[in-house]
Amino acid sequence: MVVALCDNQFFQGIVPAKLGKGDDPASNLYWGAAFGVKTFFRKSEDWALVSAAPGSGAPVLERVLFKHRKKDVYLVADAYRGRDIRRATWDFLRFSSGRDAGTIEIPAGNLSTGGGADLVVYVGHDGLMDFSVPAMPRGEAGRGRDAMILACASRGYFAGPLRQGGGRPLLWTTGLMAPEAYVLKAALDGWILGEDGEKTRNRAAEAYHKYQGCSLKSALKLFATGW
Repeated sequence: MVVALCDNQFFQGIVPAKLGKGDDPASNLYWGAAFGVKTFFRKSEDWALVSAAPGSGAPVLERVLFKHRKKDVYLVADAYRGRDIRRATWDFLRFSSGRDAGTIEIPAGNLSTGGGADLVVYVGHDGLMDFSVPAMPRGEAGRGRDAMILACASRGYFAGPLRQGGGRPLLWTTGLMAPEAYVLKAALDGWILGEDGEKTRNRAAEAYHKYQGCSLKSALKLFATGW
């Protein structure tokens, strides 16, 4: 999972200063805050924190590993420095195409990461609203990964490069939204159970309705699945 840290100085500029420090995962809106990926999953009854360690260096500032308490499913999330959102976006797109696969050691053996993961996720600001990325290499048959993109209007901005790389959109968005971890958690619940895209979409919408206080009808319009 790629998490592009919120960054007031270089991109968003829309949140309280403490939450928008792109060099500080601990307080960041998308990582260490109450609904950030690290904090929300650490407090979840369904997930156990296995490890939290500094990343390999900029652009990845921290990496966390969670394991589902009932299923043999692991979640690997990398916090990318806010100013490096271009790199975060590019890495996500390459991972979704099945490229740049890696592994990490876990007690049961090796765990596939990057383009080798079963599901690839992007969380953060939709940087493609502000910049473009190089053309994605055409995806090879069978290499593309299921992908979730929790960012504003991600279907409109990510569709081109995602399709080029062969990624499969399990969940993305149609308008402005808060890419907070309760949506991710709800969607993963469905994915772990093997539910289809529509059921995963419904779970995401129900979580957004609950936490944001918007109507369920509006939340359903905000999320989409497939092409």
